Amino acid sequence: MEYRRLGRSGLLVSPLVLGTDNLLNPTGRDESMRMLRTAVDSGINLIDCSDSYKAGEAEKLLGETLAEGGLRDKVLVATKVHYPTGPGPNDRGNSRHHLIEACEASLRRLGTDHIDLYQLHRPDMETPLEETLGALDDLVRAGKVRYIGSSTAPAWHLVEAVMTSERRGFARFVSEQSPFNLLDRRIENELLPACQRHGLGVLAWSPMAMGMLAGRYAEGLAAPAESRAALRGGIYAERVTPEGVAMGNRFAAMARELGHDPARLALLFVKDQPGITAPIIGPKTVAQLEGLLPALEMSLGAEERRLCDELVAPDSVVASFFNSAPWMRWKKV
Repeated sequence: MEYRRLGRSGLLVSPLVLGTDNLLNPTGRDESMRMLRTAVDSGINLIDCSDSYKAGEAEKLLGETLAEGGLRDKVLVATKVHYPTGPGPNDRGNSRHHLIEACEASLRRLGTDHIDLYQLHRPDMETPLEETLGALDDLVRAGKVRYIGSSTAPAWHLVEAVMTSERRGFARFVSEQSPFNLLDRRIENELLPACQRHGLGVLAWSPMAMGMLAGRYAEGLAAPAESRAALRGGIYAERVTPEGVAMGNRFAAMARELGHDPARLALLFVKDQPGITAPIIGPKTVAQLEGLLPALEMSLGAEERRLCDELVAPDSVVASFFNSAPWMRWKKV
């Protein structure tokens, strides 16, 4: 396996990242632990979590699994902060208060003395950026966090963060985590070029478009009972549009004609795009995970790339995966 450098940092990460949003929600405890162990055994060395996944329980399970298997030193643990962790007005956002409190809580749940990659789950436009970056810098200097990053931020905000860190001598973002798949290619417009210019790695979430690109949704019918759209509703169901389902099924048919598993080809499309460090996969079962692992050693061919671009043009969008980004203007209409 060829490991990839995460931005301008010295970290080398696997070309697939394991996401943990499904741990305990809906995946059961035993299956969740098997998925984690299988991923590490396959060579995946970056596991992405959040203090908001299952209200912190995903972090606990991740920490327990790594400790029981003696795996902590084999992986880079990433987690995120931003969403509410309590009822109080300061139990959320990217203030110094919340970042420091939340980091300590994540360390306890993970059962570790440091977080390898600590990411802002969403930008906080109400908190001064210097306050946020200063708090993250303090956590790095204290040895509690080794690298920092962000998630689902606009390109201008990332550039401002990089410039602020350089001006103030703060720790610098090494990565951005954004939605990217064949149905939503908008980060190709500005965000990917900005990250390439300023040395940020890009971890892509929802590379299979919540299963639409795997052909798991039937046109005109309700979402399958086991899908996130059905299980969680809300922002997840909002992403599954008739246009997205129709295009996803066209892609799945094309993949099968080419002799590919649709989910795996969707993953390859993201993995091998310029500027992408690694897609984040979020399997619900060990079987789903094992079906995706061959992508670690595969590459997207020129013909497959051409056909994908013909289906959905670069920089364009069929179904929006930025619907959980409150800074997007259409969310305010």
